[in-house]
Amino acid sequence: MYINMLTRIKNAILAGKKRVKVPYAQFDMEIVDALVKSGYIASAEKKGRSIKKIIDIELKYEGEVPAISDLRIVSKPSQRIYKGYRDIRLSKQGYGNYFLTTPKGVMTEREAKKQKVGGELLFEIW
Repeated sequence: MYINMLTRIKNAILAGKKRVKVPYAQFDMEIVDALVKSGYIASAEKKGRSIKKIIDIELKYEGEVPAISDLRIVSKPSQRIYKGYRDIRLSKQGYGNYFLTTPKGVMTEREAKKQKVGGELLFEIW
């Protein structure tokens, strides 16, 4: 579940770790790829075989300061939040990003507005 993965990433950053390993799931890998594309994570790699697959994530730091200050889960299993592309607003007055899952894959709010597609609002990161 992506919530567990994001919590592990947040805890690793708070502890000052350089890498974090999470169990592999295809949806989690799509989210990590979107985070790499947006510049919040340095790199991610799928490792292992069959049942023991993991995602090895290298966290991005600018000097001693992590690229991710904080993150907030928006859509939870108990309450899903969906937005159309017209209803999506900027995160932290443009300093952060919302990540959405859309029919065209996981993307930031800027990409979703550009492609005129809405979806489930997963989390906010800054």
